[in-house]
Amino acid sequence: MELKGRSISKGIIEGIAIVSKKPFSFLGGVDEEGNIIDKDSDLYGQSLKGKIFVFPYGRGSTVGSYVIYGLAKRGILKGIVNKECEPIVATGAILGGIPLVDKIDIEEIKTGDRIVVDGNTGVVKILNK
Repeated sequence: MELKGRSISKGIIEGIAIVSKKPFSFLGGVDEEGNIIDKDSDLYGQSLKGKIFVFPYGRGSTVGSYVIYGLAKRGILKGIVNKECEPIVATGAILGGIPLVDKIDIEEIKTGDRIVVDGNTGVVKILNK
């Protein structure tokens, strides 16, 4: 299945999706190892390590951009898919050099799906559907 969205940050990555139905704040929401520590998150206790993070949109402090950057540079966060990207998440992905596509119907993607995020064309492919 192919979903057409909008390219925010260039690059192409294939990997396993981890999907949250809730907006996410990177500041205080995730630790340096990529573990989700926000107790209000539907992914509390899970890890972003080596995953493509799919969530509706970001919320919270502008410091979140630097958290995303750090996760990307440590090889923890591989890519992002949003329903609606906002400047904090966009800045972090661009600085971190990870693909980001938004304007995607994230309801189509499930945790564990193998997906390709093409930040060059704005396409997300779900390989196992």
